[in-house]
Amino acid sequence: MFGKRKASSVILACVPLIDLLLLMFVIYDLLNGSYATFAHGLATAYIGFTIAFGPLLVGCVDKWFSYKFSQGPSPVPTALTGWQAVLDELKLWFRCILAVLIIYVLLILIVVLVDDPAKTHAITIWFKIPVFTVLFWFIFGPVWSMVFFKRSSN
Repeated sequence: MFGKRKASSVILACVPLIDLLLLMFVIYDLLNGSYATFAHGLATAYIGFTIAFGPLLVGCVDKWFSYKFSQGPSPVPTALTGWQAVLDELKLWFRCILAVLIIYVLLILIVVLVDDPAKTHAITIWFKIPVFTVLFWFIFGPVWSMVFFKRSSN
């Protein structure tokens, strides 16, 4: 921003650091006597989402910002019709699956590290929520695109 490439790069590099710090704070909190709450599971969902979707989101926002404020090229719009739209939905759905896998890995890591079922019981609901997310995303993403498939007017 404003020609400060180095500052922008440092800020961008801090994004994964925030995820790591959040995970460390969750584990620290649980190891020091706290009982897990819904928020502890939500932290794993946040981390899974930012790892799976973060690069895509940052790239889209960066292109838009460059176009609006730095005379960059116009961003390419997302396909709304045709097979490209279906493929784009499938790609997003695969990112959703990646996010869910990351959530599960982090939940298992927390449960193993804390090693106290009484303390980690409240986050067990987070083993169910992501499954429904993947299912609904599939129905209202790729399947929806195929059912209401529209040919492009070209």
